[in-house]
Amino acid sequence: MALLKAVDAKFFHTEIPYKPMGKYVHFLTIRVTESYPLFQTDGELNKARVRAGIIDKTPVSRLSMFKRKQSTPERLVGRELLRTYGLVKPEECEYNVEFGMDNPDCIIYGFAIGDSGSEKSKVVVDTAFSITPFDQSHETFTLNAPYENGTMASKGEAGSKPGEVTSRINQQDHIRPQVFFPSIVTLKDPTEASFLYVFNNILRTRHYGAQTTRTGRVRNEIVGVVFADGEIVSNLRWTQAIFDRMSAAKTLHSPDPLDEDDVMTAANAAITHLLAQEFIVHTDLIGDSFTPLLVEVKALTGSEEGIQKILQQADKEAKAYASKHISKKKSAAKAGQI
Repeated sequence: MALLKAVDAKFFHTEIPYKPMGKYVHFLTIRVTESYPLFQTDGELNKARVRAGIIDKTPVSRLSMFKRKQSTPERLVGRELLRTYGLVKPEECEYNVEFGMDNPDCIIYGFAIGDSGSEKSKVVVDTAFSITPFDQSHETFTLNAPYENGTMASKGEAGSKPGEVTSRINQQDHIRPQVFFPSIVTLKDPTEASFLYVFNNILRTRHYGAQTTRTGRVRNEIVGVVFADGEIVSNLRWTQAIFDRMSAAKTLHSPDPLDEDDVMTAANAAITHLLAQEFIVHTDLIGDSFTPLLVEVKALTGSEEGIQKILQQADKEAKAYASKHISKKKSAAKAGQI
């Protein structure tokens, strides 16, 4: 069932292949923070010491957004939709607890259940890096935990001394709003439905980072897609190329946040230049050539009828794949033979 008119059907498989077949689609994404998210490990923001640009060899520290901090929120958004439209039952498939093994989330994003079976993710996401250096991209906040009366002074709660000021004060580094993370999300061997499923998940996901916080708002701007017979440049190299172009154009105005229009202009020019240096066959939909596809995808995903068509087709393909390649393992696992 063809859902798209803006993309040639030759870029998609008609069914999910069992073995890698060398078709790739790369979603060129700019992730923009819109609040104060936390991308951290062991209580500290993740960062890396790298070169500022490809041309500018000055070492800088950049914020890092690890791959799982990108892919996990996106697949969870997809799982919500599958449950919303009755294609996945909560008791049959729970993330990191029990995988159903036969739905779009499990087949596209993968799963591992020890000896019971596994499926390698067809979605590849690597660590993303902030365009601006670490010291320009974060702030330190002092956090407190007031009593229910709204103050830091006790009124005798839980045996405390009335008037005693709580010591529940802490400091935490947060990422500033309007920090940009260029990120390339790759889908291997796409069908039309899996392409739309992943595309929709990226567009819909709004929160990333520590799930225990009420912040973490991030907007994803997809600036293009690249169909290819191999992988393309890394997130780091794209980020460094963007930095070089913005530096040359004098659009880096520290400590002011980057202008989003300047970032998008530099991102489009940088990726076009980098792709021209690749040694693979690729078809690029960037800028004006990407607009018809984006409009068509938004029209599909913006209506209940359209999103149901995408999910139902993705589910049909996932179940056909599972029936052919996974069902024997699943039956054996239930029978206790694995």
